[in-house]
Amino acid sequence: MTGLWKSLLLLFAGVALLGGCATTPPGDTARGDPWERFNRQTFAFNEAVDAVAIKPAAQLYQALVPGVVRRGVGNVLGNVGDAWTTVNLFLQAKPAAGLNMGMRTAVNTVLGVGGVFDVAEEAGLERFTSEDLGQTLGYWGIGNGPYLVLPLLGPSTLRDTTARLLEVNDSPINHIWTEPRDHNPVLALQLLDTRANLLTAGRVFDEIALDKYVLLRDAFLSRRRSLIYDGDPPEEGGAGSAPYKKQLMPK
Repeated sequence: MTGLWKSLLLLFAGVALLGGCATTPPGDTARGDPWERFNRQTFAFNEAVDAVAIKPAAQLYQALVPGVVRRGVGNVLGNVGDAWTTVNLFLQAKPAAGLNMGMRTAVNTVLGVGGVFDVAEEAGLERFTSEDLGQTLGYWGIGNGPYLVLPLLGPSTLRDTTARLLEVNDSPINHIWTEPRDHNPVLALQLLDTRANLLTAGRVFDEIALDKYVLLRDAFLSRRRSLIYDGDPPEEGGAGSAPYKKQLMPK
């Protein structure tokens, strides 16, 4: 049995035990953030690190690296992410979407020079919204659990953090670049590219937020819920349909 499937079995077993206590009532942010005091301290730490290190590095990256190069880097990282999305689509019993994403990844890897060029889009293979293991667990009914702010990594939930720990070992990045000396720089580049793409959004948040912690928390939880329901969540407080009855749609 491969490391991925061992990890998945352990994950589903562990989260199943937590499932009863990990479900957060829709729209109940007070009960969904019982660790707010700790989370705010971690949030303040993350903001400080971002201000003195990550944000300046992202600004320098954006200023010095030509846009065409940054787009190529983003495309390669996106192509790697598409491979993990493909795995999760099959885990969510969405074979048609999984095949589409698998073909897209293969075409861009072979014909797009490792994903530098998005030739699959021109061939009609659209990119679906990204899927991760946390979304897969939510798709099958595992609740968020408490909101959690992770050091350096930012907003998460108990469910997503559990899934994320396994993704560290089983993500495509670690399978492509097997040695830490190889995949650690790739992870750093991924962080830099992501932060550079969020520079404008960060300025908007800073300008409009009376309480940035609350704004980011609520935006994160709302987006995660939307992703689990493939962009069409039921009304909060209503019965709604189970996520697994929805069909994933392209962006």
